Amino acid sequence: MVLPLFLVAMLLSACGGQEAPPPSGPPLPVDTTPQKPVVADTSERVASGNTPAAADIAAIAALGASFDPNRSAANDLETAKVEAKRGSKRIVLELGDAACGECAALDQRIEGEAPLRHLRDAGFVWVKIDRSAPQNAPFLAAYPGSTEAPAPHLLVLDADAQVLHAQSGHELLRKGKPDRRRIREFLEQWAPPPAAP
Repeated sequence: MVLPLFLVAMLLSACGGQEAPPPSGPPLPVDTTPQKPVVADTSERVASGNTPAAADIAAIAALGASFDPNRSAANDLETAKVEAKRGSKRIVLELGDAACGECAALDQRIEGEAPLRHLRDAGFVWVKIDRSAPQNAPFLAAYPGSTEAPAPHLLVLDADAQVLHAQSGHELLRKGKPDRRRIREFLEQWAPPPAAP
């Protein structure tokens, strides 16, 4: 099939007629230097309705990221309350410190198993409170027995920060290691009730 010359000319003119000029000079090398991961700025207090969603997500992730002696337990609880109310969740305060091996093992077990992680994230705002930080002492005094209990010590709170349950994290261990069944039972038992239809 032979196309008439004027049809070919129209098709070529419809394409814009010009190609982008090739880049000048040699190609640039790919940047393979290690990049630092983006870290959330947790210095700003997060409140519902006045911050972008990305900042809220970063702030919530920072609550359970590590036992940081520079974080304010009172400020973290206020942030957790906002998220718990917004998501109809409960709050778990995990009391410990960076040197707590059982705390790290519990965290690794939950993070490493998707079903446990899903149960945690669906029902709770998990907050790590560093008991070794002097500025957290007044906060911990509001929860009798929290400073003396062996770490990890878990407090389950409702969205208004009222204590529903307190227990040793050692109850989630078997022979010194986190037990999947016990962790699942804890998360299922203390998950918030389903919302009314």
